[in-house]
Amino acid sequence: MPVQNEADAFHAEEDKLRDECGVFGIFQNASAATDEEAGKPYSAAGFNAAQKVYYGLYALQHRGQDSAGIAVSDGETIRVHKALGTVSEVFRPEHLAELNGRIAVGHVRYATAGSCTIENAQPMVQGGKLGTIAVAHNGQLINYEPLRDMLEETGCTFQSTSDTEIIVKLIAKSYKKGLERALTDTIQMIKGSFALAVMTEKCLIGARDPNGIRPLCLGQTENGWVLASESCAIDAVNGTFVRDVRPGEIVIINDDGVLSFEFGEKTAKQTCVFEYIYFARPDSVIDGIPVSEARMRMGAQLAKESAVPADVVIGVPDSGISAAIGYSKESGVPYATGIVKNKYIGRTFIAPTQAERENMVFVKLNAVSADVRGKRVIVIDDSIVRGTTSRRLVQILRRAGATEVHFRISSPPVKFPCYFGINTPSRTELISANHKTDEICAEIGADSLAFLSGDGLLEACRNCNAEQFGFCKGCFTGEYPISVPVNE
Repeated sequence: MPVQNEADAFHAEEDKLRDECGVFGIFQNASAATDEEAGKPYSAAGFNAAQKVYYGLYALQHRGQDSAGIAVSDGETIRVHKALGTVSEVFRPEHLAELNGRIAVGHVRYATAGSCTIENAQPMVQGGKLGTIAVAHNGQLINYEPLRDMLEETGCTFQSTSDTEIIVKLIAKSYKKGLERALTDTIQMIKGSFALAVMTEKCLIGARDPNGIRPLCLGQTENGWVLASESCAIDAVNGTFVRDVRPGEIVIINDDGVLSFEFGEKTAKQTCVFEYIYFARPDSVIDGIPVSEARMRMGAQLAKESAVPADVVIGVPDSGISAAIGYSKESGVPYATGIVKNKYIGRTFIAPTQAERENMVFVKLNAVSADVRGKRVIVIDDSIVRGTTSRRLVQILRRAGATEVHFRISSPPVKFPCYFGINTPSRTELISANHKTDEICAEIGADSLAFLSGDGLLEACRNCNAEQFGFCKGCFTGEYPISVPVNE
């Protein structure tokens, strides 16, 4: 993806992989949407659907900070408000007050497919003679270009460069066949990863790709149902987790309840393993695996595979902390905070030059001198992408008085791009694709460096839930669940 603006330039230089987005949808039963005392729907006596989606998106903010949006149906009309920025930047009380309705879908986005522009913000809404639909999509289509060419040949025009608009157009094109048929036809045409929250004037729909690459789960509230990318968002609206949406499943939620059906042949579940390594919030449970427990087991396995004499173990905030605790328990080396993160740097903190972008690590992270001074330190991080952050961290720790710095990574080396919704740099920028471990160690200035093995990673995840045995690990192996483009 070409760099489009300063915000894209900043993200392009950050030394982390980025997930594309998060989705959230809610359906409130008709009886719950009216305040009988006031005699008016959606009064101040209770939350409307948009307010609950707002809280759900807040819980999913880590999945995307470039744009946010909410679309709401009152049974007859769908209204939408979306803009560039984080959830708190996009929505004010007056916006939520205008979004009256008992059905809603929301989206937070990090730009991978398409540039960071308002045209690409979601949910995307499409109106027609037979009704209006709103679509929020997490994932990435690998057959975006041929599908867009086909639709343009039939007279469709596009307002964005997002693959989500393809999904919206395909559903609208087949809507006259009925909702179920339109969804099934669309989903059988698109290839890649997708977790969808789709809304019509009367119902909420969720769908997950046949390999289950991107997560999607179903929850229940006192007055209705919820769809969310992660279970932590269901907790945020005081809901109860029910189950994960199965790969290749469509769920339709309306006043009659939840209807479920399969849209294709069953395939092996291939959940993105990076959800457990880095993307998901530690308090989420994805496909039966508690994320925090998985990270602790990764750290413990790392200690078994690559122990080194040391005085203290520290984790790089935030996803490295659980792995560091697991490493500490397994190795017996004491755990300490070691590194603190400035949590007040958001997407608007833009550094204009390459040198300044690299030096942002000094602003975002700092060492706790009392924890590391005069000590041999083991640093646990979730991954190394370009090596910029790792190199700066070594400098920070040595400056704080660490006598030795041993880097341990709770995942295998990232060597290949992702085609399913992760903003992976090209192979020329992936340090592990072009250098051996000892070369990377010298590059970042550490005393030693080791990665978790591929088998160790899978064992850590499977020990959390033996029934979840399939993972997409293409960024480590170059082997993907479905065929991908030959060229990056």
